[in-house]
Amino acid sequence: MQQLFNELVKCDVKPFLSKHGFAKKGLNFYKTTESLIYMIHFQKSSGNSSDNVMFYVNCGIYAAELAQIQSREILTTPKEVDCHFRARIGEITESAPDRYSITPDTNMDDLRKTLLSELEEVNHFYEKMNSARDIVHYYTSGPFLHLGEESFHLLLQSNDVAAARQYLKALQEKYGTENRWTIFEKKYQAIFHKYGLEFHTG
Repeated sequence: MQQLFNELVKCDVKPFLSKHGFAKKGLNFYKTTESLIYMIHFQKSSGNSSDNVMFYVNCGIYAAELAQIQSREILTTPKEVDCHFRARIGEITESAPDRYSITPDTNMDDLRKTLLSELEEVNHFYEKMNSARDIVHYYTSGPFLHLGEESFHLLLQSNDVAAARQYLKALQEKYGTENRWTIFEKKYQAIFHKYGLEFHTG
């Protein structure tokens, strides 16, 4: 089964992603543009056996601009954990399973066809994400707490105060009743004050 997995990655996934500009490094595939690094990571499950190989497909986008806001070193081959946008493939394409499995009963032609179709959808999604601002927009439109501080910095640096206030209001409506909200609120307040802006969630 391990051999079938290796062949799937080498003979099907690699040529397919190469056509879309991705280069392989281990079980990671990278595509670098001027402002972003896109990655697709094949993660083997820790519970694999000789007759069952399970794997996950993780998607990530890394933005040097957001790494600078975080005061982190700029990376050229980030790991999935370093990426600013992170999602399992199933969060991008609803048809994808939580994890893929190769067993003696698996029809490899079907798996190949399905996986490549889902990777095509990921590529379409990546084509719409062209800047750090696009990543921020993804999380602010959620609204999600993930990348919240970086999002506020990016919005306020570019003087988009209206979008920052809208994001803050949406976050408060979604998470304001949770105990942890006061922790986030203090962090966001400090960011607004740093840019000389009044902070209010009402």
